[in-house]
Amino acid sequence: MKKTYILDTNVILHDYDAIYNFEDNDIVIPIVVLEELDKFKKGNGIINYNARQIMRELDKISEDFDVFTAGISLGNNQGTLFVKTVHRFPEDFKLSFSEEEYADTKILSIALYIQEELKNETVILVTQDVNLRLKARAVGVKAQDYKTGKVTDIDKIYKEINTFVNIDIALIDQLYKDGYLSFDKTGVQDEPYCNEYILLTDGNSTALSFYDNKDKRLYIVKKSHAYHIKPRNSEQTFALDALMRKNIQLVTLTGKAGTGKTLLALAAALEQSHKFYQIMLARPIVALSDKDLGYLPGDANEKIRPYMQPLFDNLTVIKQNAGFTSKDSTKIDDMIKEEKLLITPLAYIRGRSLANTFFIIDEAQNLTPHEVKTIITRAGEDTKIVFTGDIEQIDSPYLDDRSNGLSYLTDKMKGQEIFAHVNLVKGERSKLAELASRLL
Repeated sequence: MKKTYILDTNVILHDYDAIYNFEDNDIVIPIVVLEELDKFKKGNGIINYNARQIMRELDKISEDFDVFTAGISLGNNQGTLFVKTVHRFPEDFKLSFSEEEYADTKILSIALYIQEELKNETVILVTQDVNLRLKARAVGVKAQDYKTGKVTDIDKIYKEINTFVNIDIALIDQLYKDGYLSFDKTGVQDEPYCNEYILLTDGNSTALSFYDNKDKRLYIVKKSHAYHIKPRNSEQTFALDALMRKNIQLVTLTGKAGTGKTLLALAAALEQSHKFYQIMLARPIVALSDKDLGYLPGDANEKIRPYMQPLFDNLTVIKQNAGFTSKDSTKIDDMIKEEKLLITPLAYIRGRSLANTFFIIDEAQNLTPHEVKTIITRAGEDTKIVFTGDIEQIDSPYLDDRSNGLSYLTDKMKGQEIFAHVNLVKGERSKLAELASRLL
């Protein structure tokens, strides 16, 4: 049955191509959404870019068409796009919603009107706002999240390290001796994906390995260290291995706070600094308590510093391990002065081409899939990109564990020969931090 989807503002700001992602069903954009988009058209953020893009697209396709009545055909095997105005504000709304001018209330009003107008069709409000979905259902309007780009099987991404159990000790010995082991000798039925990290055990002895699907072999992963940082468990060993491998150009490291994601990425970057022109560390600025940077005192650098401080904290840990007066600590200070090591807000890389760069993006769970794509397409020759994040600490109100860019990237890239993913489970910051992360 043909459906009519009503799009909320946050859907379009999340994906400016959203109008083309509903197959042959009709699309309605409430006019209040266009009014809200106008507020976002100025700025350098991704939502500002998306607002400008959709307005340009609507302007292009709506010329010489009546978008209010006849609508606009979106193309072959696509539906029709309408822009709808508020026809009336239902009297019973006034009992439940105090503000008639509130955008969400206007959108609900339009949804109710369309639902009454199209009694034989299914009308669905699409919004990433959980509260608006609840309010819609409360007044009898079907509502759903925007599903395009959502990861369906999240457990496969954020599972613990794949472990092959009951492996013959002779095979483990062979892996240590030869450095590799044919996968078919393990007796495991399900083939791992390319560059998947695997723990082999016979119940007593263990071996760390990663899988290469080109020659169907498991290769030994040896414990190593990077810039005075030593991995404390098998997951960290796997993560450091992925960060140090030359053939792997894209890495995602996930895990709760204190598992060492950012510290390992930074240590690996410093260890390989001679191979890259620049090391860049960036993170998205997510304003706290609905206050943007303008509310903070000081100049631009002073406003940004609080958001970048966790990255400086990791540098301090590395310098402490190396010795604050050591040559390696001095090297870090020199790299910062010469901008060979650059810590910057993520928004500042727009338009840049990053060649021969080790690029670490922290707190990537707060990025949209489109933002992740924008970042990766900045990569030039000999660049390595590392995304780190914790899907349990998403600060954006319109992202969740399945729709954020980090989950989307990991799901889409899994199995590619230049990509590796490690999910870190065990916290190593301190016993206190691990206990709090697990129990609170």
